[in-house]
Amino acid sequence: MDKVREMMQRLSQNMPAGGGGALPKVLGVSALGLAGIAYGGGNCLVNVEGGHRVVMFHRFGGVQQRVRAEGTHIIVPWFQRAIDYDVRAKPRMIQSMTGSKDLQMVNISLRVLSRPEVAHLPQIYRELGTDYDERVLPSIVNEVLKAVVAQYNAAQLITMREAVSRKIRALLVQRAADFHIVLDDVSITHLSFGKEYTAAVEAKQVAAQEAERARFIVDKAKQEKRSTMIRAEGEAKSAQLIGDAVRDNPGYIQLRRLEAAREIAGTLSKSTNKVNVRA
Repeated sequence: MDKVREMMQRLSQNMPAGGGGALPKVLGVSALGLAGIAYGGGNCLVNVEGGHRVVMFHRFGGVQQRVRAEGTHIIVPWFQRAIDYDVRAKPRMIQSMTGSKDLQMVNISLRVLSRPEVAHLPQIYRELGTDYDERVLPSIVNEVLKAVVAQYNAAQLITMREAVSRKIRALLVQRAADFHIVLDDVSITHLSFGKEYTAAVEAKQVAAQEAERARFIVDKAKQEKRSTMIRAEGEAKSAQLIGDAVRDNPGYIQLRRLEAAREIAGTLSKSTNKVNVRA
Protein backbone atom coordinates (compact mmCIF):
# COMPACT_ATOMS: atom_id res chain seq x y z
CA MET A 1 0.00 0.00 0.00
CA ASP A 2 2.88 2.42 0.65
CA LYS A 3 4.20 1.77 -2.84
CA VAL A 4 0.77 2.43 -4.35
CA ARG A 5 0.44 5.65 -2.38
CA GLU A 6 3.89 6.78 -3.50
CA MET A 7 3.03 5.98 -7.13
CA MET A 8 -0.21 7.97 -6.91
CA GLN A 9 1.66 10.98 -5.50
CA ARG A 10 4.11 10.85 -8.40
CA LEU A 11 1.29 10.69 -10.91
CA SER A 12 -0.45 13.66 -9.32
CA GLN A 13 2.77 15.68 -9.45
CA ASN A 14 3.26 14.88 -13.14
CA MET A 15 -0.31 15.86 -14.08
CA PRO A 16 -0.66 19.26 -15.79
CA ALA A 17 -2.23 21.96 -13.65
CA GLY A 18 -5.88 22.64 -14.38
CA GLY A 19 -5.98 19.67 -16.71
CA GLY A 20 -9.32 17.97 -17.27
CA GLY A 21 -10.82 15.39 -19.50
CA ALA A 22 -10.29 11.63 -19.62
CA LEU A 23 -6.69 11.50 -18.37
CA PRO A 24 -7.48 12.01 -14.67
CA LYS A 25 -10.17 9.35 -14.84
CA VAL A 26 -7.76 6.86 -16.38
CA LEU A 27 -5.19 7.61 -13.72
CA GLY A 28 -7.78 7.15 -10.97
CA VAL A 29 -8.84 3.78 -12.33
CA SER A 30 -5.19 2.75 -12.61
CA ALA A 31 -4.55 3.75 -9.03
CA LEU A 32 -7.50 1.71 -7.82
CA GLY A 33 -6.31 -1.25 -9.84
CA LEU A 34 -2.84 -1.02 -8.35
CA ALA A 35 -4.29 -0.79 -4.85
CA GLY A 36 -6.37 -3.89 -5.51
CA ILE A 37 -3.34 -5.78 -6.76
CA ALA A 38 -1.33 -4.79 -3.68
CA TYR A 39 -4.14 -5.89 -1.34
CA GLY A 40 -4.68 -9.16 -3.16
CA GLY A 41 -0.97 -9.93 -3.29
CA GLY A 42 -0.79 -9.99 0.50
CA ASN A 43 -3.95 -12.09 0.96
CA CYS A 44 -3.82 -14.61 -1.87
CA LEU A 45 -1.26 -16.83 -0.14
CA VAL A 46 -1.82 -19.06 2.88
CA ASN A 47 0.93 -20.92 4.75
CA VAL A 48 0.18 -24.29 6.36
CA GLU A 49 2.55 -25.04 9.22
CA GLY A 50 3.91 -28.47 10.09
CA GLY A 51 1.38 -30.70 11.81
CA HIS A 52 -1.53 -28.63 10.43
CA ARG A 53 -4.01 -28.99 7.60
CA VAL A 54 -6.28 -26.40 5.93
CA VAL A 55 -9.87 -26.74 4.78
CA MET A 56 -11.07 -24.23 2.15
CA PHE A 57 -14.46 -22.52 2.32
CA HIS A 58 -15.73 -21.01 -0.94
CA ARG A 59 -18.42 -18.34 -0.79
CA PHE A 60 -20.26 -19.87 -3.72
CA GLY A 61 -19.31 -23.56 -3.47
CA GLY A 62 -19.22 -24.04 0.32
CA VAL A 63 -16.70 -26.32 2.03
CA GLN A 64 -14.33 -27.91 -0.48
CA GLN A 65 -13.46 -31.60 -0.15
CA ARG A 66 -9.77 -31.17 -0.88
CA VAL A 67 -7.60 -30.77 2.22
CA ARG A 68 -4.47 -28.63 1.83
CA ALA A 69 -1.28 -30.17 3.23
CA GLU A 70 1.78 -28.42 4.66
CA GLY A 71 3.28 -25.64 2.56
CA THR A 72 2.15 -22.45 0.78
CA HIS A 73 -1.09 -22.38 -1.20
CA ILE A 74 -2.83 -19.80 -3.41
CA ILE A 75 -6.35 -18.65 -2.57
CA VAL A 76 -8.70 -16.09 -4.03
CA PRO A 77 -9.24 -13.30 -1.49
CA TRP A 78 -12.79 -12.73 -0.31
CA PHE A 79 -14.06 -15.70 -2.35
CA GLN A 80 -12.07 -18.30 -0.38
CA ARG A 81 -11.32 -18.59 3.34
CA ALA A 82 -8.79 -20.97 4.93
CA ILE A 83 -9.75 -22.90 8.10
CA ASP A 84 -6.69 -24.21 9.91
CA TYR A 85 -6.70 -27.53 11.85
CA ASP A 86 -4.02 -28.88 14.16
CA VAL A 87 -3.88 -32.60 13.32
CA ARG A 88 -1.26 -33.53 15.92
CA ALA A 89 -2.30 -35.70 18.87
CA LYS A 90 -3.47 -33.59 21.80
CA PRO A 91 -3.83 -34.81 25.41
CA ARG A 92 -6.99 -34.12 27.35
CA MET A 93 -7.96 -34.93 30.95
CA ILE A 94 -11.62 -35.79 31.55
CA GLN A 95 -13.15 -36.49 34.98
CA SER A 96 -16.37 -38.37 35.56
CA MET A 97 -18.38 -39.32 38.65
CA THR A 98 -20.30 -42.56 38.16
CA GLY A 99 -21.68 -45.51 40.11
CA SER A 100 -20.33 -49.06 40.38
CA LYS A 101 -22.25 -52.33 40.34
CA ASP A 102 -22.56 -52.32 44.15
CA LEU A 103 -23.86 -48.71 44.09
CA GLN A 104 -20.60 -47.08 45.19
CA MET A 105 -19.76 -43.64 43.79
CA VAL A 106 -16.52 -43.71 41.81
CA ASN A 107 -14.50 -40.68 40.68
CA ILE A 108 -12.44 -41.52 37.57
CA SER A 109 -9.94 -39.34 35.71
CA LEU A 110 -9.24 -40.40 32.13
CA ARG A 111 -6.39 -39.18 29.92
CA VAL A 112 -7.26 -39.20 26.22
CA LEU A 113 -4.80 -38.58 23.37
CA SER A 114 -6.85 -37.63 20.30
CA ARG A 115 -6.49 -36.23 16.77
CA PRO A 116 -8.86 -35.77 13.80
CA GLU A 117 -8.91 -37.93 10.69
CA VAL A 118 -7.30 -35.77 7.99
CA ALA A 119 -9.39 -37.19 5.15
CA HIS A 120 -12.62 -36.24 6.94
CA LEU A 121 -11.67 -32.71 7.99
CA PRO A 122 -14.24 -31.08 5.62
CA GLN A 123 -17.02 -33.17 7.16
CA ILE A 124 -15.76 -32.43 10.69
CA TYR A 125 -15.80 -28.70 9.94
CA ARG A 126 -19.24 -28.92 8.37
CA GLU A 127 -20.79 -30.89 11.25
CA LEU A 128 -18.74 -30.01 14.36
CA GLY A 129 -16.60 -26.95 13.61
CA THR A 130 -13.07 -26.30 14.77
CA ASP A 131 -13.76 -27.17 18.43
CA TYR A 132 -14.80 -30.72 17.58
CA ASP A 133 -12.94 -32.26 20.54
CA GLU A 134 -14.69 -29.96 23.00
CA ARG A 135 -18.06 -30.91 21.56
CA VAL A 136 -17.54 -34.67 21.32
CA LEU A 137 -14.99 -36.06 23.80
CA PRO A 138 -16.57 -35.09 27.17
CA SER A 139 -19.94 -36.56 26.22
CA ILE A 140 -18.71 -39.88 24.79
CA VAL A 141 -16.16 -40.36 27.60
CA ASN A 142 -18.86 -39.95 30.25
CA GLU A 143 -21.15 -42.27 28.31
CA VAL A 144 -18.55 -45.04 28.03
CA LEU A 145 -17.34 -44.69 31.63
CA LYS A 146 -20.85 -45.02 33.04
CA ALA A 147 -21.52 -48.08 30.87
CA VAL A 148 -18.29 -49.87 31.81
CA VAL A 149 -18.01 -49.01 35.50
CA ALA A 150 -21.57 -50.19 36.12
CA GLN A 151 -20.44 -53.73 35.21
CA TYR A 152 -17.93 -54.00 38.09
CA ASN A 153 -18.14 -53.60 41.84
CA ALA A 154 -15.78 -51.36 43.78
CA ALA A 155 -13.30 -54.11 44.68
CA GLN A 156 -13.08 -55.32 41.06
CA LEU A 157 -12.35 -51.80 39.84
CA ILE A 158 -9.18 -51.90 41.96
CA THR A 159 -8.07 -55.50 41.40
CA MET A 160 -9.03 -55.59 37.69
CA ARG A 161 -7.94 -52.07 36.80
CA GLU A 162 -5.99 -53.11 33.69
CA ALA A 163 -8.94 -55.08 32.28
CA VAL A 164 -11.30 -52.18 32.99
CA SER A 165 -8.92 -49.77 31.23
CA ARG A 166 -8.72 -52.02 28.14
CA LYS A 167 -12.50 -52.28 27.93
CA ILE A 168 -12.93 -48.51 28.27
CA ARG A 169 -10.34 -47.95 25.52
CA ALA A 170 -11.98 -50.41 23.11
CA LEU A 171 -15.46 -48.91 23.51
CA LEU A 172 -14.17 -45.33 23.42
CA VAL A 173 -12.15 -45.87 20.22
CA GLN A 174 -15.20 -47.40 18.57
CA ARG A 175 -17.43 -44.55 19.73
CA ALA A 176 -14.99 -41.79 18.63
CA ALA A 177 -14.68 -43.33 15.17
CA ASP A 178 -18.32 -42.35 14.53
CA PHE A 179 -17.16 -38.71 14.67
CA HIS A 180 -13.94 -39.34 12.66
CA ILE A 181 -11.73 -38.84 15.71
CA VAL A 182 -8.70 -41.08 16.28
CA LEU A 183 -7.73 -41.98 19.86
CA ASP A 184 -4.04 -42.89 20.12
CA ASP A 185 -4.09 -43.57 23.86
CA VAL A 186 -6.67 -43.95 26.63
CA SER A 187 -5.58 -44.54 30.24
CA ILE A 188 -7.01 -44.24 33.76
CA THR A 189 -4.87 -41.79 35.74
CA HIS A 190 -6.93 -41.56 38.94
CA LEU A 191 -9.52 -43.73 40.65
CA SER A 192 -11.12 -42.88 43.98
CA PHE A 193 -14.28 -43.70 45.91
CA GLY A 194 -16.68 -41.82 48.18
CA LYS A 195 -15.86 -40.98 51.81
CA GLU A 196 -18.27 -43.59 53.17
CA TYR A 197 -16.71 -46.41 51.16
CA THR A 198 -13.18 -45.29 52.03
CA ALA A 199 -14.08 -45.25 55.74
CA ALA A 200 -15.66 -48.71 55.42
CA VAL A 201 -12.52 -50.08 53.75
CA GLU A 202 -10.32 -48.63 56.49
CA ALA A 203 -12.58 -50.08 59.19
CA LYS A 204 -12.47 -53.48 57.45
CA GLN A 205 -8.69 -53.36 57.32
CA VAL A 206 -8.50 -52.49 61.04
CA ALA A 207 -10.89 -55.35 61.88
CA ALA A 208 -8.80 -57.74 59.78
CA GLN A 209 -5.65 -56.66 61.60
CA GLU A 210 -7.34 -57.13 64.99
CA ALA A 211 -8.55 -60.57 63.94
CA GLU A 212 -5.04 -61.49 62.81
CA ARG A 213 -3.65 -60.29 66.14
CA ALA A 214 -6.24 -62.32 68.09
CA ARG A 215 -5.41 -65.37 65.99
CA PHE A 216 -1.72 -64.88 66.81
CA ILE A 217 -2.48 -64.67 70.54
CA VAL A 218 -4.54 -67.88 70.38
CA ASP A 219 -1.80 -69.69 68.48
CA LYS A 220 0.77 -68.47 70.99
CA ALA A 221 -1.34 -69.74 73.90
CA LYS A 222 -1.73 -73.11 72.18
CA GLN A 223 2.03 -73.34 71.69
CA GLU A 224 2.69 -72.46 75.35
CA LYS A 225 0.15 -75.07 76.47
CA ARG A 226 1.74 -77.69 74.28
CA SER A 227 5.19 -76.74 75.61
CA THR A 228 3.99 -77.08 79.22
CA MET A 229 2.48 -80.48 78.49
CA ILE A 230 5.67 -81.67 76.83
CA ARG A 231 7.75 -80.40 79.76
CA ALA A 232 5.43 -82.14 82.27
CA GLU A 233 5.60 -85.36 80.32
CA GLY A 234 9.38 -85.10 80.33
CA GLU A 235 9.53 -84.53 84.09
CA ALA A 236 7.15 -87.45 84.69
CA LYS A 237 9.24 -89.66 82.48
CA SER A 238 12.39 -88.56 84.31
CA ALA A 239 10.81 -89.32 87.68
CA GLN A 240 9.73 -92.71 86.43
CA LEU A 241 13.23 -93.49 85.24
CA ILE A 242 14.70 -92.39 88.57
CA GLY A 243 12.20 -94.53 90.45
CA ASP A 244 13.02 -97.53 88.32
CA ALA A 245 16.74 -96.96 88.85
CA VAL A 246 16.29 -96.74 92.66
CA ARG A 247 14.18 -99.86 92.70
CA ASP A 248 16.50 -101.89 90.52
CA ASN A 249 19.80 -100.54 91.99
CA PRO A 250 19.89 -99.50 95.70
CA GLY A 251 23.34 -97.98 95.21
CA TYR A 252 21.87 -95.33 92.89
CA ILE A 253 20.84 -93.16 95.89
CA GLN A 254 24.30 -93.36 97.35
CA LEU A 255 25.76 -92.39 93.97
CA ARG A 256 23.48 -89.37 93.72
CA ARG A 257 24.44 -88.41 97.29
CA LEU A 258 28.10 -88.50 96.42
CA GLU A 259 27.55 -86.39 93.32
CA ALA A 260 25.63 -83.80 95.37
CA ALA A 261 28.39 -83.72 97.99
CA ARG A 262 30.99 -83.17 95.25
CA GLU A 263 29.01 -80.24 93.86
CA ILE A 264 28.66 -78.67 97.32
CA ALA A 265 32.38 -79.11 98.04
CA GLY A 266 33.30 -77.50 94.76
CA THR A 267 31.07 -74.53 95.48
CA LEU A 268 32.49 -74.07 99.00
CA SER A 269 36.07 -74.28 97.75
CA LYS A 270 35.50 -71.40 95.38
CA SER A 271 33.76 -69.21 97.99
CA THR A 272 35.73 -66.57 100.00
CA ASN A 273 33.47 -66.90 103.05
CA LYS A 274 34.31 -69.11 105.98
CA VAL A 275 32.06 -72.08 106.51
CA ASN A 276 32.01 -74.25 109.64
CA VAL A 277 31.02 -77.82 108.97
CA ARG A 278 30.12 -80.14 111.79
CA ALA A 279 32.12 -83.34 111.98
